[in-house]
Amino acid sequence: MKVVVAGGGSVGRFTAEQLVAAGHDVILIENDRAVVRDYGKQEEAKGVHWFLGDACDVEVLRAAGVPDADVVAAVTGDDEDNLVVSLLAKQEFGAPRVIARVNNPKNYWMFNEMWGVDVSVSTPHLITSLVQEAVSVGNFVKLMDFKGGKAELAEVTLAEGSPACDKTLNDLKFPRSATVVAVVRDETVLVPSSDTILRAGDEVMVLITEDAEQAVQKILVG
Repeated sequence: MKVVVAGGGSVGRFTAEQLVAAGHDVILIENDRAVVRDYGKQEEAKGVHWFLGDACDVEVLRAAGVPDADVVAAVTGDDEDNLVVSLLAKQEFGAPRVIARVNNPKNYWMFNEMWGVDVSVSTPHLITSLVQEAVSVGNFVKLMDFKGGKAELAEVTLAEGSPACDKTLNDLKFPRSATVVAVVRDETVLVPSSDTILRAGDEVMVLITEDAEQAVQKILVG
């Protein structure tokens, strides 16, 4: 898979290294010559290809290979730049998948499909969700949004009084727009099937689209 990463800071470099280690072809765009000078050679040795230029320039994106990219990740330290890169990647080149980093949580609402963003990653929001997930039992916790909020990954740790306890997934009759993707039981991840029986203490992860959130809460929380 070909990936273009905009932003050669610590986040961009780490992302690029991990993707290369996973076997992907990665191009890292950075407009600061000092950063390219300081890190370019050692990153090239790891397989990361660097491109010097401003990722907010459509011609730079074209020259860096965005028209052929499977994924574009805008991970600079500036939200405005990340939005511009996302919009250009999606509208000018039709990038199949655009992922954007949100630096200021107050800007999170802007990172949606109108700006070309398929998936936004906000570290403060993610940390908050993970803390809630770690300490909450019997509560519905959103872990991540996709497609500008049109889809979400949510988690519920089943309380003793949950209406879902001791029932199979088939019995619970989830709406078509909700799918249980994993069940964590005693630190073991289970791949669920229709006859999987849920137990108190299970961490149930659900992928939800459309307007199924309330229905899923009623099934798992009550």
